[in-house]
Amino acid sequence: MATCLQLFLTIPVSNCSTSLKGAEKARSCQRRGGPGGFTIQGAATLPGQGGVLDRPTLDKPTPGRESEFDIKRKKKLSPPYRVMLHNDNFNKREYVVQVLMKVIPGMTVDIAVNVMQEAHVNGLAVVIICPQNDAEEHCSQLRNNGLLSSIEPATGGC
Repeated sequence: MATCLQLFLTIPVSNCSTSLKGAEKARSCQRRGGPGGFTIQGAATLPGQGGVLDRPTLDKPTPGRESEFDIKRKKKLSPPYRVMLHNDNFNKREYVVQVLMKVIPGMTVDIAVNVMQEAHVNGLAVVIICPQNDAEEHCSQLRNNGLLSSIEPATGGC
């Protein structure tokens, strides 16, 4: 059961040293006491027991789990790859558009139609440029749905 302790501290400026901070200042002033003294009500006295004057502890990520910052940094550092869609004579155009929208996150109908049309006319189209792990996953999902696809490094060129 967690308890919340509050600190109410009234310290006359003349009675306390200004070079001390936080709990040390309160303890120093408490020792001085006197008629124009101070009062401390409900302050935590054990380290690690919480309280107003304790320094907050930082939560460390669980071993084996990466923070959002680490994931974003890893995606930035991994080289970009192109997911390529190859034309085939087996799948209908509507099916290709449906698969592209299902497999690629954020793919709209208009973009999917343009990608499908480019692959149909030119024989090859760039579906998405993303980190290598994501590109491999998208490529395998496209292949599992019967489309011909490949990946290539996105360095240089268009």
